[in-house]
Amino acid sequence: MAKEEAKSGKSGLNQQKVSKYKKIIWVLALTPVLILLLVFTLTSINVFGDLPNVEELQNPKSNLATVVYSSDAKILGKYYLENRTNVKYSDLSPFMVNALIATEDARFHEHSGVDMKALFRSISGLVSGSASSGGGSTLTQQLAKMQFPREKMSKFEFIFRKLKEWVIALKLEKLYTKEEIMTMYLNKFDFLNQAVGVRSAAQIYFNTTPDKLKLEEAAMLVGMAKNPSLFNPVNPKRAEATMQRRNVVMNQMVKYGYLTKEKYDSLKVIPLNLHFMPEDHNEGLAPYFREYLRTTFLDEWCKSHVNPETNKPYNVYKDGLKIYTTIDSRMQKYAEEAVDEHMHSLQDMFIKDCKKKKNAPFAWNVNKKEIDNIMNSAMKRSERWRSMKKGGISEDEIKKSFQVPIKMTVYSNHGDIDTVLTPSDSIRYYKSFLQTGFMAMEPETGYIKAWVGGINHKHFKYDHVNKNAKRQVGSTFKPFVYALAIQEGSSPCELIPNVRTCIPTGEGQPDWCPDNSDGSKGTGVNITLRMALANSVNYVTAALMKRYGPQAVVDLVKRLGVTTKIEPVPSICLGTADISVLEMVGANSTFANRGRWIEPIFVTRIEDRNGKVLEEFVPKSEEVFSEEKAYVMTQLMQGVVQGGTGSRIRSRYKLTNPIAGKTGTTQNNADGWFMGLTPDLVGGCWVGGEDRSVHFNSTAEGQGASMALPIWGKFFQKVYADKTIKISKGDFFRPARMTEVELDCSKYDQETQNIFEEEDSQDPFDL
Repeated sequence: MAKEEAKSGKSGLNQQKVSKYKKIIWVLALTPVLILLLVFTLTSINVFGDLPNVEELQNPKSNLATVVYSSDAKILGKYYLENRTNVKYSDLSPFMVNALIATEDARFHEHSGVDMKALFRSISGLVSGSASSGGGSTLTQQLAKMQFPREKMSKFEFIFRKLKEWVIALKLEKLYTKEEIMTMYLNKFDFLNQAVGVRSAAQIYFNTTPDKLKLEEAAMLVGMAKNPSLFNPVNPKRAEATMQRRNVVMNQMVKYGYLTKEKYDSLKVIPLNLHFMPEDHNEGLAPYFREYLRTTFLDEWCKSHVNPETNKPYNVYKDGLKIYTTIDSRMQKYAEEAVDEHMHSLQDMFIKDCKKKKNAPFAWNVNKKEIDNIMNSAMKRSERWRSMKKGGISEDEIKKSFQVPIKMTVYSNHGDIDTVLTPSDSIRYYKSFLQTGFMAMEPETGYIKAWVGGINHKHFKYDHVNKNAKRQVGSTFKPFVYALAIQEGSSPCELIPNVRTCIPTGEGQPDWCPDNSDGSKGTGVNITLRMALANSVNYVTAALMKRYGPQAVVDLVKRLGVTTKIEPVPSICLGTADISVLEMVGANSTFANRGRWIEPIFVTRIEDRNGKVLEEFVPKSEEVFSEEKAYVMTQLMQGVVQGGTGSRIRSRYKLTNPIAGKTGTTQNNADGWFMGLTPDLVGGCWVGGEDRSVHFNSTAEGQGASMALPIWGKFFQKVYADKTIKISKGDFFRPARMTEVELDCSKYDQETQNIFEEEDSQDPFDL
């Protein structure tokens, strides 16, 4: 009995010990959890530092690229700190969604922001001394990291930061749907190579949109999420690893039922098939236009418009504006192609011409002092000069540095060349390239459809289209003088003596008596205005200037939208004024627009990141001529194309539809121009050297019909060949009352048509 009692007492003691140990175990087990819950609670109420408030979570601060759209809904380019444009969930390929879930967060639709399995895996990693070994953060936690980046920190700081991310993740899950969280994640992720967000990534890596990504393409992008630097498909050394990672993603899709094994086996052998299209402000369509839009238009617009979200002026690089332009991507492409094709052949011809000059690329009659002045001026405008001057280096030392050969990459017609040149020689080399500016616009709307400011934006930044890029316009100014005559009652068939005309220039000053450009002394016979303009006869233009006076011409040109200050002197009738391509095309469009000048514009509206219209733009307009007078001018200018200085539009480029135009060539062939008008589209082109002393010695090559007209001809050939562009080949609008005006001058011109030889009878491009 005593033994049994002793045994029972011993058993009771053992049970007490077990119970005690159980309590200790429970305490040990629950204490970390309770501590974790306590710390978690304290973290959520900002005891360990502020957390983002609800408003910040609902509107996370992020940099959105401003996107520039063409009139046919193509992206022309972007301005950004981060090249990111947000998409909606409906814009995502289901392949992208499924691949991301299968690879990064298989329980995405089951957890509430923090996956407990992943949590304990992270704790285990911390205990073992590796913060990364735990892994397994949910997509929501990864989004929290991206929205609120993590800096370098100690393990202790890391623990509290991790807790903050969990709190943020739970709040995100409470505020947003799963679809919204996934969309935010894909919009925020940096895929490298200027591809921030899935829209940019799809465009840059595969030249497509997120909704059109193929399964293997989506898998590659998801694979990059593990480590975009390690799995960078553009790096040749990482291409194989990137492909293997892509296949891992697809294998995960098999594991979770998003992809069949058979389909996986067929896809895993497919190469990456990148269509890499890096976005660079020097690359892509319309680089000169986009730069002008940014620096001249948007900078000013942003300064005068306040973003209500920040109460600060809009930021073109961060606020995700949407700029809708008038540029047609197809016409822009054709304009750039036309410039490339013609300027390459023209440059080759110019190089041959330069070899004949000892002063090349400067004209043979430019002396050494003039060349030195040009070179010194160019040196002082260079970045090398500015940076060395800022560094306190003397001018003598700077000049010496321009004579020291260095390695450099220079532009050529056939691609960039690595070479060794002195900076001085490189300046001279770059001056040997002819430049150009081409613009096309709709005369009825004022919408600019194509804008090419030069031959290569990477190497030649100066834009030769914009209103500040003024060059002497030559004979392309003459239609304005003729328009004044038509407005005052003249007709295309009016006869004017083809004789030298002198105009008084003021008391004590010699009379101004211009000669014809071909050196002819005139015939003494009467010729029609139509024939005189077609053959660019200076004598007749001077006679009209004497009749109406310089001030009347200047006043008319102002009404045609030319804001450049023009001195009212007789010589302007022959084109001595400097005017921009932009202004010249706008002015000539008045004739095609039934006499109404309309301001050339390039932006139709601006929206904020949410699509709210911030401003719409309507061009200014003014009636300058009656419809009848405008029609007379189009008929008058058609003579230039039908049998005058612009006739190669017909003979070489086979454009047979109604076209009005005017060529222009300045002294010494320094500037070549062509203005061409159709009812639906007006285009203008200038070609010349950066310096006026850089030019062809021969008028055959250096005239406007040889230098500028071919770009216009090639452009319109391409435009008319594209049936998706709705541009007619119809005639100019003819008002009903035109029966009162004599337009058929053939009976007068027959008597004098043999007097003139076509200015471009020897076409250097036909040799």
